[in-house]
Amino acid sequence: MLDVRRMQVLRTVVTSGSVTAAATSLGYTPSAVSQQIAALEKEAGTALLERVGRGVRPTQAGLLLTEYAGTIGRQVAEAETALADLRAGRTGHLAVRYFATVGASLVAPAVARLRAEHPGVQVELKLIDPDDPLPAVREGRADLALVVLPRGSAPEGVRLLHLLDDTYFAVLPTAHPLADRPALELSDLADEPWVGSESPGPCLDAELDACAAAGFRPRFVVESEDYATAQGFVAAGLGVGLIPRLGLGSPHPDVVVRRLADPEPQRSIHVAVRETAPPQPALRTFVRALRDAVRASGPRQAAPAPGTTP
Repeated sequence: MLDVRRMQVLRTVVTSGSVTAAATSLGYTPSAVSQQIAALEKEAGTALLERVGRGVRPTQAGLLLTEYAGTIGRQVAEAETALADLRAGRTGHLAVRYFATVGASLVAPAVARLRAEHPGVQVELKLIDPDDPLPAVREGRADLALVVLPRGSAPEGVRLLHLLDDTYFAVLPTAHPLADRPALELSDLADEPWVGSESPGPCLDAELDACAAAGFRPRFVVESEDYATAQGFVAAGLGVGLIPRLGLGSPHPDVVVRRLADPEPQRSIHVAVRETAPPQPALRTFVRALRDAVRASGPRQAAPAPGTTP
């Protein structure tokens, strides 16, 4: 196999016209240059240079390898530039997995910030259930995912960066006997029929754990797995429900939203990244932008629509 570094030595000899001039250019001794050319000729199986007076000129084989050495040199320079751009975050690819309720409020402004600061980075966004992205992150198919997991969780191969605790609020029909209270304790809802808004998983677990701490298990009479649909069922008087701040959107006109206490249900939202992932400027920017979006929306993520009780 031809040695690429020796081919570059040959190119320097040919372009400079002599071994001595090439040695001066490369910072080698003439003897070292001659040894490199001799070794390359052995690899090539033919002479590459011939003497002409005090200088040298390439044989046909030498001219051929010189041309290829120039091409290789340009490609290596291009590769170095491309690598520098990637390391600096000027180019690259960022695969992000997120779930619906963080899309508009957190992910959208983070993507806008990333495009402004790293316009050459391609962003791949994929909507997915909040507990599903971990295998994609662990296996390197996603660079970052937003997930709901209890505080202190330590999934294998994944590093969690806590983003926020998203507070759940009670949603009741406007004619409900408890609707006039400015705030409720979670146990006030113990004997009520419940409208479910979460599919089985970490979000529902956060609800059930809070209810267990309050001494009861909710009796679900409707399963909707959708926050807007759940509000419709509550508005129709079929039951009460819990909806997290990020999932409230514009509350239904026929429901009231009340803060809960003792305990206050919350789901913990984290950024998940691969534990062994190398540093990426675009990834750092995206995480910073997510945290800025959280701060911009309020320290407790608890600002329901006007007329409700925050």
